[in-house]
Amino acid sequence: MTNVENHAEYDKLGFWERNKLSGGYLFKKVVGQRAVSIIRFILLFGMCFMIIQPILNKISVSFMTETDLYNPIVIAIPEHFTTANYRLSAELINYRESIFNSILISLTIGAIQIAMCTIVGYGFARFEFPFKKFWFACVILVILIPPQTIASSLHLHFRFFDVLGLFKLITGETLNLRGSKVPYYLMSMGCMGLKNGLYIYMIRQYFRNIPGDLEEAAYVDGCGTFKTFVRIMLPQAKPIITSCFLFAFVWQWTDGFYSRMFLGNTKLVSTGLSRIVDSLGAYIQRINGVKTTISVAYSNCILATGTLMIVAPLIILYLFAQRAFVESISSTGIKM
Repeated sequence: MTNVENHAEYDKLGFWERNKLSGGYLFKKVVGQRAVSIIRFILLFGMCFMIIQPILNKISVSFMTETDLYNPIVIAIPEHFTTANYRLSAELINYRESIFNSILISLTIGAIQIAMCTIVGYGFARFEFPFKKFWFACVILVILIPPQTIASSLHLHFRFFDVLGLFKLITGETLNLRGSKVPYYLMSMGCMGLKNGLYIYMIRQYFRNIPGDLEEAAYVDGCGTFKTFVRIMLPQAKPIITSCFLFAFVWQWTDGFYSRMFLGNTKLVSTGLSRIVDSLGAYIQRINGVKTTISVAYSNCILATGTLMIVAPLIILYLFAQRAFVESISSTGIKM
């Protein structure tokens, strides 16, 4: 009989007959595979539950009244279901104006950061220039050094802003850019904004994984450097650009450090959430006419509700862009 006929006859046998022919190996193999699958499921379920459980707690608390918060019988399901916490949180954060400003600033800042970082990352990946390793080391330092360490320098730089001494030479004094959005936009254009070093690194790694033959073929066909970058390389880099834009949008959306430093006069959801407990105290005092002590549980309830209202748009954004996000993350950092 041929091998094909032997395989056909073997496939017609039952599981235990095949296991007997294999000397018990088939049974051990199947049991081992099922055990690994069960262990993998338990580990993944535990990890997912650890991530989701705090969010589920916040959702539960956000629909509770203050009496439910101190009721030992109420654990996860509210006894007195209410949406008043959401209305109050929206009023304290000034939700409509804050979310509009946050969307506008996050979109513009994210677009500027990714545009600049894409150009820089492509340059590091494909071109040779003097002190290339030194400048890339500076990019790594931007990732490692916390922005709080240069906060004083940033404050003084934009408080007495000048370009090669020209403003002081012409007007007799420097410019005060504090209190405006201009400093933050200038930093983003110069790749010194929030997490810009990380975006440069990720985009550089992605471009290094793209075969150089594509560029060489474009050069042979008569494309210049800029045309090759725009028409050949950028379409290839859509996944990483999408992911970096998502990172830029989310980090800008939730940022408190740069927002308070440069955008303090603009109402944002991140800065509104950081002051929501103080705003709650002022709101209760205004309603009652006297200073009232707010319980810790109720303060945490309002804080949890405000957090959910801020996180919800980010979850919706991720659901629409998750495919490109996962694809780019899996393809970066392969070639060092």
